[in-house]
Amino acid sequence: MHPRSLFLVPIHTYIHTYYELALIAKQLAMNAMGDFLHVKVNKLSSTKTQLPYDYYFLAYCKPPRVSNSAENLGEVLRGDRIENSVYTKLVLQRKEKTYFINNHLNFKVMYHEDLETGTARIVGFEVTPLSINHEYKKWDEENTQLTTCKPGKPTVFGANSVPQEIVADSEVVFTYDISFESSNIRWASRWDSYLHMNGDQIHWFSIINSLMIVLFLSGIVAMIIMRTIYKDIAKYNQLERDEAHEESGWKLIHGDVFRPPENSCLLCVHVGTGVQVFGMSLVTMIFALLGFLSPSNRGGLMTAMVLLWVFMGLFAGYSSARLYKMFKGTDWKKMSLKTAYMFPTFLFAIFFVLNALIWGEKSSGAVPFGTMFILVLLWFGISVPLVFLGSFLGYRKPAVEDSVKTNKIPRLIPLQPWYMNPLFTTLFGGILPFGAVFIELFFILTSIWLNQFYYIFGFLFIVVTILIVTCAEITIVLAYFQLCSEDYRWWWRAYLTSGSSALYLFLYSVYYFCAELEISKLVSGILYFGYMLIGAYAFFVVTGTIGFLACLWFVRKIYSAVKID
Repeated sequence: MHPRSLFLVPIHTYIHTYYELALIAKQLAMNAMGDFLHVKVNKLSSTKTQLPYDYYFLAYCKPPRVSNSAENLGEVLRGDRIENSVYTKLVLQRKEKTYFINNHLNFKVMYHEDLETGTARIVGFEVTPLSINHEYKKWDEENTQLTTCKPGKPTVFGANSVPQEIVADSEVVFTYDISFESSNIRWASRWDSYLHMNGDQIHWFSIINSLMIVLFLSGIVAMIIMRTIYKDIAKYNQLERDEAHEESGWKLIHGDVFRPPENSCLLCVHVGTGVQVFGMSLVTMIFALLGFLSPSNRGGLMTAMVLLWVFMGLFAGYSSARLYKMFKGTDWKKMSLKTAYMFPTFLFAIFFVLNALIWGEKSSGAVPFGTMFILVLLWFGISVPLVFLGSFLGYRKPAVEDSVKTNKIPRLIPLQPWYMNPLFTTLFGGILPFGAVFIELFFILTSIWLNQFYYIFGFLFIVVTILIVTCAEITIVLAYFQLCSEDYRWWWRAYLTSGSSALYLFLYSVYYFCAELEISKLVSGILYFGYMLIGAYAFFVVTGTIGFLACLWFVRKIYSAVKID
């Protein structure tokens, strides 16, 4: 048991919102009894404002010298501000317009002894706040005798204890005590109690529900391919040329189905961006699934995502250039420039505006100028050159040959039925991909905006796999019906069909904001919708790219099996 320390602080501040205190025990090995235990404080966060603040933004007791701990890129982007402390915690509790302060902290440090090395490592850290109206005989800066605390014995709040009430311009005595407890928890298992997620049944229900959707779509796709297409192809190949042209359906538009779409360069840019974001997300998820991105590595997930996004620029440039050359585009440098700048410009524009608003609120969540410079340097110094390198390599390769030749004169498109209206099919196509992920989306939003752990990457990997299959199959099904209606303008429709699921994601974020969050400040609301807009756009390019590439494979497959004289 360490001796207690006493602090005085004048209370002048009226606080409107409860802030959660994050206390961090430094991961260290104790070589001998009496080693000093460093306890640090982190940002103050609130579910009502979503704006993190420096711990000493409020009138807490400060050590003689406040020092910041070194932080990685991910921690800075998360708004973490880890500093040394004097073991104080301020909590206001409302009771009939009376305010009390938790001015005593019970620290319990749990350690696991290694008998082989004779050392111990901290595996648990618990803090219990108490409100006690301390009484003392005579104030002494070095050795004040409290009548409400007994040396060598932890302080507890009993039936006869009186809580410390907050009175304007009064003094409050802050105290703490520390106890050490041996634990059977090993160092490698210290995070298990925090990462254990309840509600596995909900996740399994979500997966089973999504699998039913996948099986339904798979049945439709299988029916189209095994019965309709192969049967039609066999029949079509047996007909004479003049008889074949009397047929109707997808076979008649073979001379136009590979005609480059309008704004083909923009489509290539979106496909390349989708490959970049999807690659970043997939690799990050695999690393987390394998345990490389443990929560004990604070900011590791955010740092990994930023670095992977930068290096995935190589694949973005390559994929967009391959598609651009298939469209017989010539100005690949202009296309590469758009690929390198379109999505990052959108992201940084919103990010800069939100960061300026956070600066105005004096929040620790504002990204410093130095970190901002590093992000811009990663973009211009690494990501952009990699995009151009990938485009150069992709454009050098021979163009992908179309399965059939394209006619010089475009074919007239017949009047389409109402259910093949582009707006209707696009909005309908996004429902099923969103339905495959919306339950898991609730847990992800809760972890982001309500400061809860999310470490069930096994479930997430299954859900993402189902999402990929759903996007591919719904796009293939709707594209086939479109081709059967003799409408060959499938390129953009394929991208938007699965990409429209992002619209439902954003609408769900609006519902979540109204139903689950208690945000009251305008800046916090702007912050929420700004970040959700970025997330929705990223989801759009990922799902759109998945659907487009699946549809491209499908169209090439069916038309390569048709004999054209």
